[in-house]
Amino acid sequence: MTLRLHNTLTGTKEVFAPIEAGHVGIYTCGPTVWNFAHIGNLRAFMFYDLLRRQLQASGYRVTHVMNLTDIDDRILDQAMHAGTTITEYVKPFVAAFFEDMAAMRAQPAEQYPRPTEHIPEMVAMITTLLEKGFAYVADGDVYFRIESFPRYGALSHLDRSGLRPGARVATDRYDKESASDFALWKKAQPGDDTLGAAWDAPFGPGRPGWHIECSAMSKRYLGDTFDIHCGGVDLLFPHHENEIAQSEAANGKPFARVWLHSEFLSDASGEKMSKSAGGFTILRDLVAAGHDPLAVRFFLIANAHYRQRVRLTTDALHASAEQVRRLRDFAERVRRTDPAPAADEDLIARIAEVRAAYRGALDDDLNLPQGIGVVFELVREANAALDEKKVGAGARGALLGLLEEVDGHLDVMGGEEPGLADEVERLIAEREAARAAKDFARADRIREELRERGIALEDSRDGVRWRRVTPA
Repeated sequence: MTLRLHNTLTGTKEVFAPIEAGHVGIYTCGPTVWNFAHIGNLRAFMFYDLLRRQLQASGYRVTHVMNLTDIDDRILDQAMHAGTTITEYVKPFVAAFFEDMAAMRAQPAEQYPRPTEHIPEMVAMITTLLEKGFAYVADGDVYFRIESFPRYGALSHLDRSGLRPGARVATDRYDKESASDFALWKKAQPGDDTLGAAWDAPFGPGRPGWHIECSAMSKRYLGDTFDIHCGGVDLLFPHHENEIAQSEAANGKPFARVWLHSEFLSDASGEKMSKSAGGFTILRDLVAAGHDPLAVRFFLIANAHYRQRVRLTTDALHASAEQVRRLRDFAERVRRTDPAPAADEDLIARIAEVRAAYRGALDDDLNLPQGIGVVFELVREANAALDEKKVGAGARGALLGLLEEVDGHLDVMGGEEPGLADEVERLIAEREAARAAKDFARADRIREELRERGIALEDSRDGVRWRRVTPA
């Protein structure tokens, strides 16, 4: 099949074809590092990772650019109250972001640009917009004049009649010609120099508006026009709409050709997870509660399609952990089982059918949940065949090939988090020594300690095996 993606701009699924044969340029909206990324943010980031992996599976080389927003009103406010610079304030949250991405095995982007490192590019783009009449200066601030860009609203299918003077469609709290115009540059305020948040520009000292940052940085690394722009649905309007307006007005060329948006993650009460609203869950809280970060990854990308809203609940995380366990156990069983001297042509044909269905689901707008559904049907059938010793060398090889392809998207079967295996094996050895010394109380305490941490031990003829479970 051919990869088809749902383009927000057209509202339809389209056959994907990159500008440059064999190469895809992607720009994705990353975190604003004024706090820890919450699980709702991570859902979007894991969606980016799934897209990247599917493009690679389709044979493309990928150049992925993901911004880290290190200056905005919230960062300035927090840095001021902390008595530090914006650079120092964001450091722990940038580090935490990369730790979270590593824990969830997201492939790294090729570039992680930060706005504070790309001020010249932003000043240059704003200068061009002023020269072309798309922008104006008002009391030291610079605004984009939406009235000058007739195509404004095409991405979000906005009724332009709603953009009348006085309508509140932006959150900028500054003087401007129309309430719908948005800030490109904000003049320096008292104390901004101390915070490290003011730069010189031909139109006056200040700092960039949020929207211009992505336009300037995507141009820097991907050019005027690139293949795919991704973000959460909350960024569709006004952020992405504003990006299109200022980029196409400045460059005179189309901006992103395909727009992909992931839906919200809701908290247990059904409300959208939001840092600004104050109620949010971060990955390290879930890990501290005993959840495997790779089960969280599975939940975020395989529990529901990226364009469907999903609710974060403990039961949903436990269900995802159980699905990860089933896949790991099945993969381990297939690897350990010696091929049977059996004719298994029917099973080989069935595996090929499932593999084609899995690929078809991923090619159909990244429908990983559907693909995983057919894989789990096969897991049940193959386990029965293994019980009956009806899996020969051909079927075993086909199963391992399928699992490798599936884990190319999931990346949850290839072991545990760093350091865990060594620690568990050490405790198992201590338990075996205690049992040999007939210190069964000590052996039971070790088993219970591991169980409380979400590790179950299984005694078998082949020795002691361990697996991840819901913590006791």
